[in-house]
Amino acid sequence: MEGGGGAHSSRTAEEVFRDFRGRRAGMIKALTTDVEKFYQLCDPEKENLCLYGLPNETWEVTLPAEEVPPELPEPALGINFARDGMEEKDWLALVAVHSDAWLLAVAFYFGARFGFDKESRRRLFNMINNLPTIFEVVTGTAKKQSKEKTSNSSSKNKPNSKMQSRPVESQTRASKMHSPKGDEDSGADEEEEEEEDHENTLCGACGDNYANDEFWICCDMCERWFHGKCVRITPARAEHIKQYKCPSCSNKRARV
Repeated sequence: MEGGGGAHSSRTAEEVFRDFRGRRAGMIKALTTDVEKFYQLCDPEKENLCLYGLPNETWEVTLPAEEVPPELPEPALGINFARDGMEEKDWLALVAVHSDAWLLAVAFYFGARFGFDKESRRRLFNMINNLPTIFEVVTGTAKKQSKEKTSNSSSKNKPNSKMQSRPVESQTRASKMHSPKGDEDSGADEEEEEEEDHENTLCGACGDNYANDEFWICCDMCERWFHGKCVRITPARAEHIKQYKCPSCSNKRARV
């Protein structure tokens, strides 16, 4: 797909949202789990470079489209020029903000192109607005907002282990083991609070919410949670990790 564009068959708000979600996931990977590779590709010695998110949840750093006007709105030009003149976290946050703006532009370009009416545009915006922005994921704001929502229960309901296999049954058993005998009502309340707490947890790589049947792992450095599949960690492998560091934290230490 040239320049992140190409032919597209989306016709409904839901289809455009799937395209948005795929591109967003790719850009989040570039700025989190693939940040070392992204950093190296954004060489300030090269020409104007852009970060494109693709519908298949991948990303690419390349030159802008040559055709004028372009088939799709173009992302921010020259992201590589600011790389060495800023703190890395500030530079990544800046790229994230521009990436959010580009994703919205592409989504509503499709909306105009496919003749969305007021209701379809509202539905598309609401679906987009239910996801944290790339900026919120990259800067950790999404995690902070999640913690604020569950501030009354997070301290006692967060698992002590850095590893979660996440099935509801095992969570229920663990909760019962720590509940006083004979206090069934209290145990039920805690289980409900725990599930609500987990539902507000966001993956530090893809930004998606917790699901009951997924394996998650927590970084011991930044304390962000990740889908095991997003950071390529299996439950069996996690059993042998004494201190887990996510790709972003590992890369930061390597460059210091």
